[in-house]
Amino acid sequence: MPARVAERDQISEKMAAPGFWGNPEEAQKTVALLKKAKAVIDPVESALRRAEDGEALLELLREDPDDSDIQEEVQSELALFGAEVERAEMLTLLGGPDDARDCFFNIQAGTGGADAQDWASMLMRMYLRYFERNGFSVEQLAMKEGEEAGIQSVNLAVRGAYAFGYLSCEVGVHRLVRISPFSAQGKRETSFAAVHVEPEVDDIQIEIDWDKEVREDTYRASGAGGQHVNKTSSAVRLTHLSSNTVVQCQNDRSQHKNRSAARKMLMARLYQMEQAKRDAGLAAVWGDKGQISWGNSIRSYFLYPEQRVKDARTAVTTADTQGVLDGEIQAFIDAQLRRRVARASR
Repeated sequence: MPARVAERDQISEKMAAPGFWGNPEEAQKTVALLKKAKAVIDPVESALRRAEDGEALLELLREDPDDSDIQEEVQSELALFGAEVERAEMLTLLGGPDDARDCFFNIQAGTGGADAQDWASMLMRMYLRYFERNGFSVEQLAMKEGEEAGIQSVNLAVRGAYAFGYLSCEVGVHRLVRISPFSAQGKRETSFAAVHVEPEVDDIQIEIDWDKEVREDTYRASGAGGQHVNKTSSAVRLTHLSSNTVVQCQNDRSQHKNRSAARKMLMARLYQMEQAKRDAGLAAVWGDKGQISWGNSIRSYFLYPEQRVKDARTAVTTADTQGVLDGEIQAFIDAQLRRRVARASR
């Protein structure tokens, strides 16, 4: 903790120096570092302040134990203190070597046709709401729209404190059960979409011979993106030949920038694959994803005939389906973090 405080103070001094914003790109990187440091420090400092306030209220209650107003305030303060401590405690579960990193976040529609593609777009909306709630910045790198509705896939760059640590808990197949809006008979349908996450690994060297090991294809970007994006071959698709790993980026007008982003994604994917080979726990996370269909879901979202969301790994269940679809998924993530740490300690 003292090291984090010193880091925060050092960054703050750097930001206060004249000419700090002269290089906007470097300045934004420094701001991101400050946010990550504060994400660790703020919950702890908040809990400590709450404890001091609670101690002062307890002292007042000792002086006048029959004061109902003070009693109520003490109970309220204890509840808030418990929430603050729990928030700080969750950070202790994010001790993995990559947990603090930014990440690449992918959603892929699975079995279910138009329903699955619509479900993938619903998941994207859910996660965008979650990112906004947690102060994560998001950049869309590539999107393939559905043939009838929704999306077939989307690649996002998500940046913020412990982005990979939190979002790695969402890796796997997500199952939706509802009355299909695409069925004239109003039948109940089950749809699937998969989430995959890789840490951004700028500071880790992955040995790749880009000329011999990777095939590069350029093409015109599809979907929204502006006149220039759609009329020039700015989109880049990279295929790692030996592993048949494919990544693509079409977000930017510049082919050079798309190539750079695609290379980062490919290095992240290969890094994660190598980690999975060495780490049984991470291999299990990869294995949880499996085929995007029956029997592999980590979480089920029931909208008919009942309203509930249940996580198959932790058994966390809620009837607030609308809240979940609006991005209120922290309870699922926290439960999976605890489960992951418990399994690792066995």
